[in-house]
Amino acid sequence: MGFIIKLIDVVLHIDKYLGMLLSLFGNWMYLILFLVVFAETGFVFTPFLPGDSLLFAVGAFAAQGYLNLLLILVIFTIAAISGDSINYWIGSHVGEMLLTRNRFIKKEYLEKTKAFYKKYGEKTIILARFVPIVRTFAPFVAGIGKMRYLLFLLCNIVGGILWVSFFVLGGYFFGNLPFVQKHFGLFIIGIIIASFVPAILEFARHHYAKNKS
Repeated sequence: MGFIIKLIDVVLHIDKYLGMLLSLFGNWMYLILFLVVFAETGFVFTPFLPGDSLLFAVGAFAAQGYLNLLLILVIFTIAAISGDSINYWIGSHVGEMLLTRNRFIKKEYLEKTKAFYKKYGEKTIILARFVPIVRTFAPFVAGIGKMRYLLFLLCNIVGGILWVSFFVLGGYFFGNLPFVQKHFGLFIIGIIIASFVPAILEFARHHYAKNKS
């Protein structure tokens, strides 16, 4: 319980923690930031790491001159794309074996996963980038579902560029506004809630189309 409370505090006050880390590590922060985003997207067991909030806060610090904006965009994009690729590889090579050994996972679920990604794979990978937790599992499931790698890679690159650009540039242009700085925690909550909207709308659209047919 203590870990969860601490995690929530870090996410809601990521700007304060980021400032402390910058003062401690200086230019080593670029490597640290790369590793955090890489782990958040690359390993199924680390969905709790900050993603959207971190990108937004980093963009705000770049606007203040503490970090190089272009370097941050490049580093985060490489981390996001390579992280998803590693996650896909894990899912495609050992994911199905791990799931089939779990008696709570039925084989039919895996077949449905494969069928889902064959039909909606590209939209899923791109949209998942903007949904916390889901973006950590999406490439893993894509690997299990045997989604064609070239198609996955294309969607991975597009999604990674869009995700990083949206949140970093959002923080760069809006993160230092007095209202945002004063209510940073509430603003981060709003970002997290808004992140689920595209996926909910897409799900509702497919559900409506399915019921109508």
